[in-house]
Amino acid sequence: MNLVIFGPPGAGKGTQSKFIVNKYNLYQLSTGELLRKEIINKTPLGSEISSTMNSGKLVSDKIASDLIEKFISNNEYKNRLIFDGYPRNEIQAENLNKLLSKYNQKINLVLKLSVSLDIIKKRIIGRCVCSICGKIYNEFFNPAPVNSDCCASRFLQKRSDDTLDISISRYQTYEKNIKPVVDYYNESKLLKVVNGEKQINEITNEISGLIEGIKGWLCVITQYNYAGNLNS
Repeated sequence: MNLVIFGPPGAGKGTQSKFIVNKYNLYQLSTGELLRKEIINKTPLGSEISSTMNSGKLVSDKIASDLIEKFISNNEYKNRLIFDGYPRNEIQAENLNKLLSKYNQKINLVLKLSVSLDIIKKRIIGRCVCSICGKIYNEFFNPAPVNSDCCASRFLQKRSDDTLDISISRYQTYEKNIKPVVDYYNESKLLKVVNGEKQINEITNEISGLIEGIKGWLCVITQYNYAGNLNS
């Protein structure tokens, strides 16, 4: 089973991706992480990526596609990938289908975490991290404990880019750019919209139910094909 997960910055996509990976033994494929690894490892491709990003340009679709194909073509990850941060446009979505088809695979489910701008603003500007233990809190939804030496207010730090203006800009840019991809998967009946404003456990339960439904349908198809092969 291969999945795609979407969500604007602050939607909780990272939390839900980890849940899916751990429960269903999938591999989270983040294009951003792949690009960073190439740069850190100082590969020839990493140098090209670094130069492109430093010039303020986007990495080409071909580079992203080549990196992803390494995993799609690897039997270790066959039918157990969750695509995070890819595809970002309709061309990439079509290319991903072609790559998966090339290795006898396909996308089985596309999840979109839907969260309003008002909630995103509170999640981002209220976010803080304990500099001692690394725990993440939110002053609106999950405040740090009052009587705690480790996570006392003097140890709580905010990321430099967690500002109101940046959060609004990121949200609007994301929603505008991702709409064609969402429409693309909606037409193929693969898209499931999940209310990302619920409690974390409620979201994970809803996602789990969707995945279990897909797994059950895949089992039915497998059994049907197996029976057909026996009778042929």
